[in-house]
Formats: sequence, structure tokens, C-alpha cells
Amino acid sequence: MSKLAADSAAFKNVLKRQDYTSWHSNPGAKASTPPEPEPSAASADPDFVPPAKKKARPKSNVVWSQPADTGSGNNINTQLVYAVDYLKSTPNPTRLEDIALLTNTPLLEDAVLREKFKSHERVVYNPKTDLYTYKHEFNFRTKPALLTEIQRATTSGRGIQVKALKEAWKEAPAAIEELEQEGEVLVTRTVKDGQLRMVFWNEIKPNEESGGMPVEQEFMDLWHGLQLPDDVELRRELAKEGLQLTTAAQAPMRAPTTKKKGKRGGAPRQRQVRLTNTHLSGDIDLTRDYVPPGK
Repeated sequence: MSKLAADSAAFKNVLKRQDYTSWHSNPGAKASTPPEPEPSAASADPDFVPPAKKKARPKSNVVWSQPADTGSGNNINTQLVYAVDYLKSTPNPTRLEDIALLTNTPLLEDAVLREKFKSHERVVYNPKTDLYTYKHEFNFRTKPALLTEIQRATTSGRGIQVKALKEAWKEAPAAIEELEQEGEVLVTRTVKDGQLRMVFWNEIKPNEESGGMPVEQEFMDLWHGLQLPDDVELRRELAKEGLQLTTAAQAPMRAPTTKKKGKRGGAPRQRQVRLTNTHLSGDIDLTRDYVPPGK
């Protein structure tokens, strides 16, 4: 058999193995599996070694520009800061075991760290319950108690930072806004985003008798719409009314001092000598060095 006849017979055998029936024409027939590829000449070789597949590079979520989180550190002062900050963020009394576990600090093993933590000025230890609490600058949990703290601070001539009040009680900013609407306190806000900054007690209650009512918006617009004239126009308007500027406002106009351009290192200027001993002016010339006669 020639080579051409052998190839033709092999092609016909491949066609016989193909199943051309579709599901629509013969639903009961099972889908035929595709024929397995014939082994190539390279795979038939017993010494053939298949090429190794490239390993996919594992995806990493590490941000190399940020420092790695190493926990609470190894320095005893750093560990103390971690423990105190956690206690500060916890409103309820906490066990030492919980603080050491949640901050990953050796408070139970390191006696020096534990003693520093107990003796910290902001840490309060209760030996009866064996619990620790943070000592805030202010101690209140209600709106009336907050108003009392603000009133006490204002009567002593100072206000209170809202940040310090928020550390003692998280609901303090909302309570301060309610007190502001009620006219009990006065607040200052940041220019950029209008956040609460300082709070003061309002001594003048907003009522018709004592005053303290907000100015109507119409008058505020008129006030801010006023424009001050310049210096020349102001002097002219005052002159029309027969008025003059006050002595403090009449600053003398000094001529600008200009240095003459010249060569550096010129001859020094001669200073005028002031004669104080006028009774010696007839016999002795004080503008010159005096040398007694005979020397």
C-alpha cells in the first residue's frame, strides 16, 4: 500500500469516529466526548522531559512605602504608651490581663513595666476590684454635669477645649450643640470645616429682658455691607463736617530715606565735636589733642 493510500485510510477512520448528531436532532443521544489527541513523536520518546510550568507570582498586599506594624515595640516606654492609650479609649474599668492581651504588651511578665503603668499619673488602680481606669481631666457623663464644668471654667476666666471634653465623654460635642441652641453656651469653630473648638458659658441668657438675642440677618447684611473710605476720602469728609483727625491718627509724614550710591570704603565723615568746657575755650583748643607745654 502506498503512503497516499495509507493517509487516506487513516483520515476515513477519523471521520467515522466523529459524532455529528446534535442535541436538537437526537435529544436522547449523549454528547460524545472529543477524541483524545494522538501522542506526538516527542512524547513517545522515553527520554522526553516536558517543560516545567512557570509558577504564578503570589500577589502581595504589602505597601512597601509604609513601615511595617511591629506591634507595641520593644522599648518599655513605647509599651507604656500603648497600654495607657488603650486604657484612655476604654470608658469602663479594665483588668490588667485584658490590657496586656489587647495591647500585646508584657504587663504580666515585666515587673518594671507593670509598676510604671500603675504609678502613671493618668492611671487609677482599685485594689478592691483589681481594675484599672483612666483619669480624665473632666469627669461627667450627663448634659447637666457638662454645663456645670463649662460654667466653672468660664467663671475662672477661661474656656474649655471641646477635644478635652470629648475625651471624657464621647457624646459631649452633641450635647454642646444642644446647649448652644438653648442659649446656655457660646462656642467657637474652626474656619476650615466649622468644627467645634472652644466652649464658654453664656452669662447673658437670650431673652427680651436681659438681651442676648441674635441679631436679625438683615442688620448683619447691612453691617457687613458697609465699606470704609480710604485715607484721603476720610480726611475730605471730616473737613466737610468741620472735624479733624485725632493726634494719634495724625502721624507725621516722613520723607523716605534713600542712600546715595557711591563707592564702598570711602573716606569717613568727620563728626562735629561738641564743646562742653566753654571756660577753657580761650586758652586751649579742645578739638585737638592737648599736650602740656614742656613735653
